[in-house]
Amino acid sequence: MARMRQLQGVNLEPVLEEAAAIVRQGGVLAMPTESFYALGASPFHEEAVRRLCRIKGRDERKPLLVLIADLAQLDSLVSDVARGASVLMRQFWPGPLTIIFPVAPSLPVSLTAGTGTVGVRQPADPLLQALTRLVGPLTGTSANRSGEPPATTADEVQAALGSELDLILDGGPTAAGLPSSLVQTVGSIRLLREGPVSRGEIEQALAGANLALVS
Repeated sequence: MARMRQLQGVNLEPVLEEAAAIVRQGGVLAMPTESFYALGASPFHEEAVRRLCRIKGRDERKPLLVLIADLAQLDSLVSDVARGASVLMRQFWPGPLTIIFPVAPSLPVSLTAGTGTVGVRQPADPLLQALTRLVGPLTGTSANRSGEPPATTADEVQAALGSELDLILDGGPTAAGLPSSLVQTVGSIRLLREGPVSRGEIEQALAGANLALVS
């Protein structure tokens, strides 16, 4: 079973340092997000990304999204930031909006599934911000086997994946709810998945910059 560390009512610094050390060594951990528990690994570590995909049983043709602490971390992940992406970042980050950018050539193909793009989100959750600020960008795919319901508690993660993970960060039950909204900004601006950020909100933000979604 994976080691489990409590995040509530404790000094977070040593816990986050332990998590960061695991990620730097190519490990895979589970962590709470605003909706469900997620699997975190370094997006720059190819074997860690491949291991994460094996743990999930994930189709390698499906790319993984990445979580960042701040805009400074975006530079290492993307090769360009289109004007539409800049507008959406200013309006909705940090928050539940994943934006698809052209990928930096240094990222492994196992992360992007050969799409040439990468989905990135800056979460508002203070724990995720603290962890990614300490260790750098992390993958943010849900902590469950592909095709199974996403986990909302650390115990669910332990039961499903504990034998294959290095660490589980237990932040208590998560809120569940919708996954992040997903917007493509490479070429035309398209809403690929509507979530907590609605189509109307995205359209309004873009309209202020004389931009629009492509239906």
